Amino acid sequence: MRKKYHVTLKEEETQKLKKILSNGNAPAKHHKIAHALLRLSEPKGATDEEIGSLTGFCGRTIAHIRKKYAEGGMDKVFEKKYTPRISRRKFDGEQEAHLIALCCSKAPEGRSSWSIRLLADKVVELNIVDSVSRETIRQTLKKTRSSRGKR
Repeated sequence: MRKKYHVTLKEEETQKLKKILSNGNAPAKHHKIAHALLRLSEPKGATDEEIGSLTGFCGRTIAHIRKKYAEGGMDKVFEKKYTPRISRRKFDGEQEAHLIALCCSKAPEGRSSWSIRLLADKVVELNIVDSVSRETIRQTLKKTRSSRGKR
């Protein structure tokens, strides 16, 4: 298969990659990427799978590195991918206060203390939030160091 993107390193880029490889402070992933780029720039033309087996990446990752270099240069290859957090917090301060007050109140009849599941069901029943997972309740109570009614 003919390669669409070709890696031709400039002399200063080659020196920078060699410095990354000789430096012990760079992250391991940067070492692997630098090694892959140096191999990709060799004129004899090893396949992506061969380079991948030498560097610890799969062949597809090597193809992605090749493409990133062709599109944006060295900076693009070493750039960390940013993924924004889309979800918002379930509980604001007031809702958290309601949860803690509920947690500190007397447990339901037949129970010695509140369980995470009971708290999650009660918070939805009281319309404090529309829906909530037990994990969200657990994390919120852990953050507040609450004891779920045990004295």
